[in-house]
Amino acid sequence: MSQLQPYLISLGMGLGIGVAYGLFSVRSPAPPIIALLGLLGMLAGEAGVQWLRGHGSFLQACLHDKSFAVRTPDKAPEAGDRT
Repeated sequence: MSQLQPYLISLGMGLGIGVAYGLFSVRSPAPPIIALLGLLGMLAGEAGVQWLRGHGSFLQACLHDKSFAVRTPDKAPEAGDRT
């Protein structure tokens, strides 16, 4: 129950503020879709950082120095070779 408590408090406060806005006929300060998209972006960014922290090997593989290195041939091609 202690893990759900912050969520329940947040939901209760949001409902309370929504009721107050409705009683006083006040519009919310931000359009609901814009506010929800902003929150979604924040949550996605936070989740992305947490995922990258847990998958350090994946990040290292993507950013490894050798993956950007230019390969040079082991030996020089002979005059008659075309590859």
